Amino acid sequence: MKALVTGATGFIGSNLVRELLRQGYQVRALVRKGSNPKNIEGLDIEVSLGDLLDRASLERALDGCEMLFHVAAAYTFWSPDPRSIYQVNVQGTANILAAARDRGIKKVIYTSTESTIGIADGSLGTEAGVADPEKVPGHYKKSKCLAERLALKMCQEGLPLVVVNPTTPVGPGDIKPTPTGQMIVDFLNRRIPACVNTGLNVVDVEDVAKGHILALEKGRIGQRYILGNRNLTFRQILDILEEITGLKAPRLNIPIWLALGAAYLDEFVSGKVLGKHPRIPVSAVKAASKFRHFDCSKAVQELGLPQTPVEQSFAKAVSWFQQNGYVKRRTN
Repeated sequence: MKALVTGATGFIGSNLVRELLRQGYQVRALVRKGSNPKNIEGLDIEVSLGDLLDRASLERALDGCEMLFHVAAAYTFWSPDPRSIYQVNVQGTANILAAARDRGIKKVIYTSTESTIGIADGSLGTEAGVADPEKVPGHYKKSKCLAERLALKMCQEGLPLVVVNPTTPVGPGDIKPTPTGQMIVDFLNRRIPACVNTGLNVVDVEDVAKGHILALEKGRIGQRYILGNRNLTFRQILDILEEITGLKAPRLNIPIWLALGAAYLDEFVSGKVLGKHPRIPVSAVKAASKFRHFDCSKAVQELGLPQTPVEQSFAKAVSWFQQNGYVKRRTN
């Protein structure tokens, strides 16, 4: 059986491609012209050049495929042109799902995000919680809420679709890197001066890749599955990185309001004055103002989602960043 994977050169997408190949699937990758191909170089896959905003290229890519994994997204907490985030995440999703419907694709796995899960204060997020796109911080999160809503609507209209909601994946292949990967890189380069009181759920990116395939094989149409593992505070994450690397984690704790002030200043100077991506995007700090902890039991029980110890996941991420030139200073 042949699967089309969008976003195949990215973090989750490239790990998914490798896992599909390990499990005997044929893979075609939709690759945008100009994308960094490093993550899929040398793999036994078909490459179809195309763009989520070019319907004809999507139809060509889907020809002969039975399944679609729509992983591609503009994952950024800041952009000089926020409209581009919506074009990729919302319009691009509409385009590829419509093409899949018209091509009669047997099953679609749509990669959403934990950001679309609504969480009541003090509670664990579950698949039953739906975030309000008007209340989530930043254009990325809002665009993903709108895109997931669109995907589920198309499912109600007959598209055989399952939604997966990865939490915070870590591991090898974080080429860009993602905001979480950048946090690990910053730790390795001694660029995290302090800790804020926040929390998130961490999962091995290779488990997320397996979770996508399990959703294809076992997932119920129209359902959402949180692909996560362990709930951690930011302090616990720093302590794990300290244990792995031998580097001292920062002991200074700062309140969210102070971090938010620094973010506004950084976004003004870096984004508006210098035209560079800010190191501390405002939307990222706003997102950190609430703990994002989840109950991931549905995916574990229904799909059999693996639960690799997160210490191993962080160790793999650290090793990959060290081996691929992201670390500017020695770590021992």
